[in-house]
Amino acid sequence: MQPHPISDSASFDSTLVGPVKAGFPSPAEELREKLDLVKLLVRHSASTFFFVVDGISMVDADMDEGDILIVDKAMEPYNDCKAVCFIDGEYTVKRVSISGSGAVLLPCNEHNTKYRPIPVGPDNDFLIWGVVTYIIKKA
Repeated sequence: MQPHPISDSASFDSTLVGPVKAGFPSPAEELREKLDLVKLLVRHSASTFFFVVDGISMVDADMDEGDILIVDKAMEPYNDCKAVCFIDGEYTVKRVSISGSGAVLLPCNEHNTKYRPIPVGPDNDFLIWGVVTYIIKKA
């Protein structure tokens, strides 16, 4: 898993065409404004990275294989956050359960019993690398 850094000069400009109704259709409105996805999705450009999901251990957290995660290293991890973690030489994305006694990395795939919680102990080389802030999905 290789992170892709964001630079301050990175930008993706597009056109935002008003709101789209997910209920009953409404008359078309000509509301257009400039949309910069980097400015919209990235709070801390120097500490934000993209990761591509490889695997299916997080499908119940709406992270499917091939999705792009936006991960912010500047955010403080919190209990039950989804985060990219470094454990014993490997990166993984999991839900992080934090308590006074330590942390447990929790997969989110109820239909596949091969994914088990990973308890983090004092013998593990462990770091919560960054917090997942957005998931970009393919249609």
